[in-house]
Amino acid sequence: MSESQRDYTILVINPGSTSTKTAVFRNDRSVFELNIHHPTEELEQYPRMSDQYPPRMEAILKALDDAGIGVDSLDAVVGRGGLIHPVQGGTYAVNELMLEDLRVGVLGEHASNLGGIIAWEIARKRGIPSFIVDPVVVDELDTPARYSGVPELPRQSIFHALNQKAVARRAAASRGGRYEDYNFIIVHLGGGITVGAHRKGRVVDVNDGLNGEGPFTPERSGAIPALPLVKMCFSGDYTQSEIRKKIKGHGGLVAYLGSNDGREIARRVDAGDDVAREVFHAMAYQVAKEVGAMAAVLEGAVHAILVTGGLAYNEQFCRWIEKRVAFIAPVERHPGEGEMIALAEGALRVLMGEDKPREYRGALE
Repeated sequence: MSESQRDYTILVINPGSTSTKTAVFRNDRSVFELNIHHPTEELEQYPRMSDQYPPRMEAILKALDDAGIGVDSLDAVVGRGGLIHPVQGGTYAVNELMLEDLRVGVLGEHASNLGGIIAWEIARKRGIPSFIVDPVVVDELDTPARYSGVPELPRQSIFHALNQKAVARRAAASRGGRYEDYNFIIVHLGGGITVGAHRKGRVVDVNDGLNGEGPFTPERSGAIPALPLVKMCFSGDYTQSEIRKKIKGHGGLVAYLGSNDGREIARRVDAGDDVAREVFHAMAYQVAKEVGAMAAVLEGAVHAILVTGGLAYNEQFCRWIEKRVAFIAPVERHPGEGEMIALAEGALRVLMGEDKPREYRGALE
């Protein structure tokens, strides 16, 4: 039996701040899914995020055992990629250098850093490969996209790479081609919003969805006037932590409407709340502006605009965007985040010999 004909069993691990999404796939079909919740008091025992891997791993192994899934049946383990040094898109084999960077948090501590650590720990004892796929730090920017206007502050590529690239591959396949054959603008609508220009398989420009670029979002400020922000920072009225929260966590819909739940805001709009409608529409307006910017990056050669993420389920919000950008290219909706299947597909491409696993080289990447 050839590598491409056999079935593969893949364990997928996607850690969040207080939970760990866990799934087992046979090829690209899910056969087990569980979102494991971790008591806050348990996690608070660990001073660093990376120290949480033992209890999370034990919970995963117990869940598999309870479900009658033997870990010896696994062919690979894949974890959500974390804040490592910038890399090209693709599936990466977890190596010692990656583990060290995930443990120390070279670009910051985040629950996703645990994905590669747990995957490696489970896999190494069984002699099977462990991977991460398209982490948020995928950086394929063209040179002009790196300029911010302040040399000390180059633009960074931090975005929903996993879901954006998975959606792009599926859209290309539905057209009978490969990701590398098309130009897409992909809009991820979640707690953070990122809009990427995908040219022939590379994300050549995208707003930094973590540090204050692009549209405002359910909980982030997006791009804001720079000099007034400087004045606010030096006013003495706010701590650094408070300013950071205004940009990330307490910005966007939370700041204007007191909620980061797009479904709740949509209900307010439907109930006739004019303020909620104005703010929600303004967010869609800013998303559409970002799509227009990415159309300029691609010089107007856009095969489709693909809208994904949780907010892509909202008809009204998507119609507001489509009304402003449909002249650029057809707009398609791919709602949801699809992270688990995207991780499984990334590992499967390597196991089936369709892709080669990439080697992580840290700051030399």
